Parts: sequence; C-alpha cells; structure tokens
Amino acid sequence: MNNYYNNYSRPQKKMFLDIETLPAPEHMHEVLKELHEYKKKKKKRLGEKYSTSFEDFLSGTGLDGTFGRILCISYAINDDMIHCICDEDEKKVLENFWEAAKDVDLFVGFNIIDFDMKYIMQRSMIHGVKPKTKVRLSFARYRSEPMYDCMHEWNQWSFGRGVGLDALARAMGLPTSKTNMDGSEVASYYKKGKVKEICDYCNADVEVTRKIYKRMQFE
Repeated sequence: MNNYYNNYSRPQKKMFLDIETLPAPEHMHEVLKELHEYKKKKKKRLGEKYSTSFEDFLSGTGLDGTFGRILCISYAINDDMIHCICDEDEKKVLENFWEAAKDVDLFVGFNIIDFDMKYIMQRSMIHGVKPKTKVRLSFARYRSEPMYDCMHEWNQWSFGRGVGLDALARAMGLPTSKTNMDGSEVASYYKKGKVKEICDYCNADVEVTRKIYKRMQFE
C-alpha cells in the first residue's frame, strides 16, 4: 500500500526534446536515384513534367524518417541540465535516447507528433532499436499525453501548422534560439564540420521549448 501511494505521488518525469536531421547518407543514394527516376517516369506517363532535381529530392529526405537520418537529439529531464546525444552512428544515438527515456512519463516538444517523435520512431524501426518506455507511445490526435506538443496545444489542434517556435517565443518575450542559425542550415553546417554549433542550436531549441511549455502551464 505504501509503495502504491509513493508511486502515485511521484512527480511527473517530463522529457523536453528536439532533434536535428540530415539528408540520406551516401550509401542510400543509388536507391534514391531509382526512386527519383521512377517519379519522373510516372509523371511522364501522366503527361506531366517532374521538375524536381535529384539534388533537391535528396535534400528533402532530411525531413522524412524513411531515408533521412538523425544527427543529434537534445533533451532535458524536468529542470535538469540539457544533454545532446550526437554520433555518426545513428543507431547509437537512438539506443542512448531510449535509455534516457525509459522512465519518462511525458514527452514535450514543438511539433514532436508530426516530426521529432515520429522521426525517432521511424528511424528506430529502420535500425531495429526497440523503444524502452514505461508509457505506451500513442500518436493519437487531440490529447496531451504521453506527448505534449506545444505547437498543436497552442493552435488548439486547428488545421495548418500555425505559429512557429521562434515566433511564439518572441510573442511570449522569451529569448529566441534562432540567433545564429535555424533548422534549414543544419545540413550546410554539417558539411562544414560544425557539429558543435548544431548541438548548441539543438540545445537552445530545447530550452526555449521548456520555457514555452512552462508559460503555457502558467508555471
């Protein structure tokens, strides 16, 4: 009985998180060239023109967990310091993330349902890394557990993406994380070997998200 009440009164363990992703690695380029060519042929059969270059097609994979890859995941538990999991071996990144998340009650982020957590789950399936979570990871809409998506909660689950992280932070008078770079520059920074700067940027997004969440909870 005592254990039951102790567990019941235990503070909720929240994980604030953000990820940075890259386009598909080189060993997947041949497969992607075949897919790109297939799209061109399909459009041609329909009497349409497929104007997307392979370079643009490849670049777009960074936003899709099917072929893109995770470079780093930054996270913080409750009010603790922010950690950045970063490794060229994506499988290790995922294994370390799920280990850190195994006792988490609530995952908090900005657009995590449609991007961050979705991407993490997709890449975990690709690599065969089974999530270690105490909660059932549901991507059901119109709910705030086990994932609290600040973007959707702010928009009250209305259609459309609505406000972005930077705009909402500014509206709330919070420091922006977009001072030196933004997500669209991650790939170019990576090519220049600026991995530390990417991790710093990812960490900054986590801190801003945590502040926004607290404001939304009137903490």
